[in-house]
Amino acid sequence: MDSKDLLLLALAAFAVFYIVRLIAAARAEATPGRSEAPDVARTATGFFTNFFDTLGIGSFATTTAIFRQWKMVPDEQIPGTLNVGHTLPTIVQAFIFTKLVPVDALTLIAMIGAAVAGSFLGAGVVSAWSRRRIQLGMGLALLAAVLIMLLAQLHLVPAGGDLLALSGPKLAIAVLVNMLLGALMTLGIGLYAPCMILVYLLGMDEHAAFPIMMGSCAFLMPIASARFMLARRFDLRASLGLMAGGIPAVIIAAFLVKSLNLYWIRWLVIVVVIYTAVGMLRAARREHGLPAAAKGAEAAG
Repeated sequence: MDSKDLLLLALAAFAVFYIVRLIAAARAEATPGRSEAPDVARTATGFFTNFFDTLGIGSFATTTAIFRQWKMVPDEQIPGTLNVGHTLPTIVQAFIFTKLVPVDALTLIAMIGAAVAGSFLGAGVVSAWSRRRIQLGMGLALLAAVLIMLLAQLHLVPAGGDLLALSGPKLAIAVLVNMLLGALMTLGIGLYAPCMILVYLLGMDEHAAFPIMMGSCAFLMPIASARFMLARRFDLRASLGLMAGGIPAVIIAAFLVKSLNLYWIRWLVIVVVIYTAVGMLRAARREHGLPAAAKGAEAAG
C-alpha cells in the first residue's frame, strides 16, 4: 500500500465521519410533518453544478447564483449549505482523480493538510457571523473569484509547466496559499480556480491541479461541514438536493464526458457571478439600513 492508497483510506474515514455527522444533524433539523426530501429544482441544481465542477468550472459560485436567483436558501445559510451539500460529490471526484492523475504524494498531502487547517479555522469564524456580514463577505469573495476567473479566461496567468512535485520555497508557498484558500472556501469562494492558478504559477503540470484541488476540498469540506452543522447554519433540504444530484453528475462527467469546450460557459459563469456578487453587496447595504425589528422579521420570513 503506497502513500496515495493511505491518503484514499484516510479520505474514506473522513467520508464516514461526514455521513455520521450529517445523519445526526438531519435528525436535529427534522421538523414533524415536514418532508426534508429534496425536490426536482434542488436536485437539478446539484447535478448541473457538480457536472461542471468535475470539468474544472467550480460549483460554489454557480450554486450561490442559483440559490439567490430562485430564493432557495437564505443568504446566511448559503456558506454552510455549499459545504454540506457538495461534500460527498467532491469526495467522489477526489477518489477518481487521485487514482487517474499522477502527482507527487508529498506535494499532494502537504497541500491538502494545509487546506484542511485553513477550513477548520475559517468555518469556526464564518458560522458565527451575522447575515449582513455573510452577505458582505460573500459579495467581496465572489468578486475576487471573478477576478481570478477573468485572469485565467484571458490567459493572463502562465499555462503551467511540467512539474509533478514541489520542494523547498515553492512547496512552502503552495502550503501557505492553500491554507488561505481553505479558509476562504468556508465563506463561499470556491477553491478550484485559485488553486489551479497557484499550481500553474508554481510551474506544475496543469493536470496535477485536479487531484490537488479536489483532494483539498474533499478533506476540508467534512471538517468545515461539521462546524456548520453544529452551529445549525445550513439548509438540510438544499444540501440533500446538491448531494443527490451531484454524485451521479460527477460520475457521468468524469467517465463519460471527460472534457468539453467550456470557453463560452466560463464567460456565462463570470457574468452570473458578477450579478450575484452585486446582489449580495446590495443586500448587505439594505441590511445595514434596516432597524433591528425589521431585520428579525425579514430573517424569519
